[in-house]
Amino acid sequence: MFESIENALYPIVCDINTYLSNYILVFLLLGIGFWYSIKTRFVQIRCFKEGWNSVFGNLSLRGKKHDSGMSSFQALATAIAAQVGTGNIVGASGAILTGGPGAIFWMWLIAFFGMATIYAEATLAQETRIVEKDGNIKGRPVYYITTAFKGGLGKFLAAFFAIAITLALGFFGCMVQSNSIGSTMQTAFGIPSWIVGLVLVAICGFIFIGGVQRLASVTEKVVPIMAAIFLLGGLVVLIARIKYVPATFGMIFKYAFAPQAIIGGGFGYAIKTAISQGAKRGLFSNEAGMGSTPHAHALANVKCPHDQGVVAMIGVFIDTFVVLTLNALVIISTLYTEGGPLHDCGAAAASTTLGKTNLAQTAFGVVFGESAGNMFVAVCLFFFAFSTILGWNLFGKINVAYLFGKKSVIVYTILALIFIFLGTMMANDLVWELSDMFNNLMVIPNAIALFALTNLVVKHANDPSRDIKK
Repeated sequence: MFESIENALYPIVCDINTYLSNYILVFLLLGIGFWYSIKTRFVQIRCFKEGWNSVFGNLSLRGKKHDSGMSSFQALATAIAAQVGTGNIVGASGAILTGGPGAIFWMWLIAFFGMATIYAEATLAQETRIVEKDGNIKGRPVYYITTAFKGGLGKFLAAFFAIAITLALGFFGCMVQSNSIGSTMQTAFGIPSWIVGLVLVAICGFIFIGGVQRLASVTEKVVPIMAAIFLLGGLVVLIARIKYVPATFGMIFKYAFAPQAIIGGGFGYAIKTAISQGAKRGLFSNEAGMGSTPHAHALANVKCPHDQGVVAMIGVFIDTFVVLTLNALVIISTLYTEGGPLHDCGAAAASTTLGKTNLAQTAFGVVFGESAGNMFVAVCLFFFAFSTILGWNLFGKINVAYLFGKKSVIVYTILALIFIFLGTMMANDLVWELSDMFNNLMVIPNAIALFALTNLVVKHANDPSRDIKK
């Protein structure tokens, strides 16, 4: 039954995503990122050091427990937990397979401008959040959407966003993550996907029940450790392949502007494919402009909105310029350079040779050995995807409560756990496409609100010492 549904839905969803990605998403994301870069005088450059020092100046894996909300680092860890997931491994692999190594360049471009976008999102989330009499903090994009647009239009856009993010992340997005966990664990350890699904549901259920405080405690520990393990493994591979690193960077820039040699077809088709893959997977990875991570940043206990805005930028930097880039360099330097199995191999042929998931496993296996490479990627992907599930479930939960009230959260949690389990059993492609579709849709109302509230963001960016809250 599942197979027949997948076969019917897949081409329809693909057509929708093609239109959204090629004709709306790329221009919207680049446009808003470029817009805020100019209006804030490139806040991602001016205030990068400030954000870096705020994050790493007092780094601790045992943050102070807060009566409500989170510490700034806990909020960032929760945001990074959502950002660093399958998009960094499976998503980047898919982008390289379909769009060639040049797709990574467009991911970088999306991320650079996205740092300004996410500054705006975090700042507005802080600016428009509500602190109730009991100290409970409510903050989410629906609040700055309704701030930007009053009346019926604001309510409609907010509801549209809340529905889209619940489906995109809370349900289908978590399916993507559990799907990748199931497939890699089966490849590496021979564990049946349904067993992986049951274990994952049990662990996630325990954390979901514990609420925001338990989630914050988990993410602040898991995120730094998982990132360190993956970075160490990636650096080992790059050191072993050091002579191929210059050629790797050369291929990224070459195929960014002349992708037809590897993608095939005419220049127009090839460049559109490379940019589209970079934008689509870049969005899924760094989530800047998507409206997801502001849910976490709104909960941060900081002196002024600007303080969390600069911290949020570091999340995009770590996600794309560190974790994703390292994975891409490993893949290209081992598989696409001279002597690699995909050297001078077209995108179509490469896709039939290796899939999105085992591309990374094969790449690490070149240095670690096939078995060790499979295991390393499987373990890293488990922690990446697991942490993302935690963050995305929180974002979905917050919006379900907005739409249907607090009592609906129990029903949502049960459904979310079912989707997580089903994700380990279903085919990868449809799950990815459904998640992409709703990701694309949720961007639209979020981006419209970001444009509308430009002046509010600019005041914070240009005068961060002043708390302009009314």
